[in-house]
Amino acid sequence: MTNLLSNRDARRVFLAKQGLANPPNRALTKAGLLQLIQDIGFVQVDSISTVERAHHLILFSRNQTYRREHLTELLEKDGALFEHWTHDASILPSAFFVYWKHKFRREEQSIVERWRKWRGEGFEAAFEETYERVLQGGAIMAREIKADGHVSGGWWNWHPNKAALEYHWRTGKFAIAGRTNFQKVYDLVERVIPAEFHSPEVEHDEFVDWACRSALERLGFATSGEIAAFWDLVTPQEAKAWVDAHRKELVEVLIAPADGGKPRPSVALSGFLETLDSFPEAPARIRVLSPFDPTLRDRNRTERLFGFFYRIEVFVPEPKREYGYYVFPLLEGDRLVGRIDMKADRKAGTLDVKRLWLEPGVKASAGRLEKLEAELERIARFAGVEKVVLMEGWRG
Repeated sequence: MTNLLSNRDARRVFLAKQGLANPPNRALTKAGLLQLIQDIGFVQVDSISTVERAHHLILFSRNQTYRREHLTELLEKDGALFEHWTHDASILPSAFFVYWKHKFRREEQSIVERWRKWRGEGFEAAFEETYERVLQGGAIMAREIKADGHVSGGWWNWHPNKAALEYHWRTGKFAIAGRTNFQKVYDLVERVIPAEFHSPEVEHDEFVDWACRSALERLGFATSGEIAAFWDLVTPQEAKAWVDAHRKELVEVLIAPADGGKPRPSVALSGFLETLDSFPEAPARIRVLSPFDPTLRDRNRTERLFGFFYRIEVFVPEPKREYGYYVFPLLEGDRLVGRIDMKADRKAGTLDVKRLWLEPGVKASAGRLEKLEAELERIARFAGVEKVVLMEGWRG
């Protein structure tokens, strides 16, 4: 028997799984922050700081008592978190590091092959000397071992030692010990990740089971493709095989999409339907989400569940942008109701709101605008600026 999950219930479950149904102003301790990140799974890192860096805004959107120094301590002092790749660079619980060791081994050869095409033959020459430099000299940033005469560029023009540092990080020999002005500080993994997390090994089947089961726990319901994409640890074929092999532990559900179209066949862990009523409603307030929020990572899933089409237009030429360079989605209760273009001007001490777009059918009622302005005030305080400036024409 296949069970139909209404679109509203599907949104409620997914937002709860993603930490967006918790009381946003309940005091968040450092231990609570670690638990939040474990519950979500990962927090994406990005260098753009139009208002605030992505990882800080992702956490702030879930709890407005979030403190940046707690994240720094968990990453750089406690060893409770580490930085590595899911689908992109992310902050993860160190308890998951043992499973990432499989990713390191899987990717090592493919990285060498890809980078050889990019860098040319012999690009590995700096690998050993760079490893020895860190082994003997300790933590280092790429700029400290820059090759003489090298002209900096983007990732396509890394100097050999920078490529070596990234290679050793991507393959699990180095870890990120911290960041200085957002530049990575590399060190040996055993000096960064506590032994209890980096020493153990798990067998392949246990790794696949964890990757699929833990993804499904955080998604609530999913297809095998969505399960594979969550961590980007296993292949779609491995995820499908896992679903087929664990049918007795799973329940089939049909997920009603936002557009009223054909429900999407998915699976959930056994007992999911019995706990459906336990998932809380998301708070009614409006919240600004980071463009890199994990709730939005799977753009197709976002569109199916919320009827909200969203793309980041950073790399779109300005004349072709539909909205703007860096536009933030707006979550109201369990609905994505619009997007906003804004920027923190730290010299002027202002949060400059350039433009608001509400979704079709979403009215700019007095109550809704009041909730939006309250959120903008919260964002301004978090960004360290004194006031919100609604620029001319901001309502469109």
